[in-house]
Amino acid sequence: MTYFYQSQRAMRAMRQAALQRGVIGVLDVGSTKVSCLILKFDGVAYKESADGVGPLAGQSGFRVIGSSTTRSRGIGFGEILSMQEAERAIRTALQSAQKLANMRVDHLFACFSGGRPRSYGLAGDVRVDEQTVSENDIARVLSACDVPEYGEGREVLHAQPVNFALDHRSGLLDPRGQIGEHLSADVHMVTVEEKVIRDLAYCVKRCDLELAGVASSSYTAGISSLVEDEQELGAACIDIGGGSTGVSIFLKKHMIYCDSVRLGGDNVTRDISMGLQVPEVTAERIKTRSGGLLATGMDDRDMIEVGGDTGDWEHDRRLVSRTELIGIMRPRVEEILEEVRAHLDAAGFDHLPSQQIVLTGGSSQIPGLDGLACRILGQQVRLGRPLRIHRLPQAYSGPSSASLVGLGLSAAHPQDEWWDFEIPTERYPTRSIKRAMRWFKENW
Repeated sequence: MTYFYQSQRAMRAMRQAALQRGVIGVLDVGSTKVSCLILKFDGVAYKESADGVGPLAGQSGFRVIGSSTTRSRGIGFGEILSMQEAERAIRTALQSAQKLANMRVDHLFACFSGGRPRSYGLAGDVRVDEQTVSENDIARVLSACDVPEYGEGREVLHAQPVNFALDHRSGLLDPRGQIGEHLSADVHMVTVEEKVIRDLAYCVKRCDLELAGVASSSYTAGISSLVEDEQELGAACIDIGGGSTGVSIFLKKHMIYCDSVRLGGDNVTRDISMGLQVPEVTAERIKTRSGGLLATGMDDRDMIEVGGDTGDWEHDRRLVSRTELIGIMRPRVEEILEEVRAHLDAAGFDHLPSQQIVLTGGSSQIPGLDGLACRILGQQVRLGRPLRIHRLPQAYSGPSSASLVGLGLSAAHPQDEWWDFEIPTERYPTRSIKRAMRWFKENW
């Protein structure tokens, strides 16, 4: 933990320096596509988010001056599988965005969906040194938190204070400057496989850039697609990508749970490929143009030309009904949603004041998915789109770009993390604790 605490501090310092210079790149490393935005900060002084509210505090401080998307290569389940192929994809997206921006960037802020994230809830309490809560008191209460034994080969990706209590007043976003004697804090911590972060950092380094921060795609998708009331009262963001499906839960404007399902739209495409005996490229085209999940009486007569390039004219000119296509797609989508349901149940989602569910990600656009999700998840479900930011191209305004836009918001208006405070490294405890949502239900 000590190593990563120091490296996170170093990345945060690099990000601050890049923002003060006025330009930074954000990169979404996905299993289907790699997307990049170049952000320009126009004379609006960059400052840390002192109130802890973070991304929604202000969105006018920057504009998009360059953007690019390319097909992923060497990336699966949101993780780098081939360094050379992934480097080519990242370099292609980055160079195209820089060319459009007519400007070079030196620092990248990246998000990814892999690493098998796990959530933990931490709690700590201390007596205030003086009557007024200072920065040092917050560092002390964070260092007093019980850090779990999260296992070898894993590192901390996020460690955000989500609640402070001063004496008997809970629900404080930022207690600095307030008067009291007893300070306690609740922290949400997310760990991922260390190798995933190191591979990403090394790949960015090979592209002659510095990695100035990393984030979970589940977190950034929720930031951009949940409206303020949903973040406040309780909502889940289900980010259905190509290789995996991210699950994040927000309450009081903070992420309080994060997990992922290693299934996504690529699994649906492979099912179509095997079911119709066509190449995956053809299966993806059929899914995008004609796919659906809810059959009607008309679908038996709605015929789809499969196509192909095998050279066998009869085979390549086959027709299948839309009912048959739906019969192939629906079981896999139901499996993904059942896995999501199991994660939400384990997280205690039903105990939140509101149970809104927002679907994002490229695969969330399959016709009929929102209705099927409503039936399986048993909650209010809507399709989410990222919040608009200045000069964001129309191509990036859909659900598939939610994590990328949220990453830009997070880079510009970061929430407080553990490494923003001067915590003495010798004070890291190692006692184990309970999992996140059990802690949440007991403490909130």
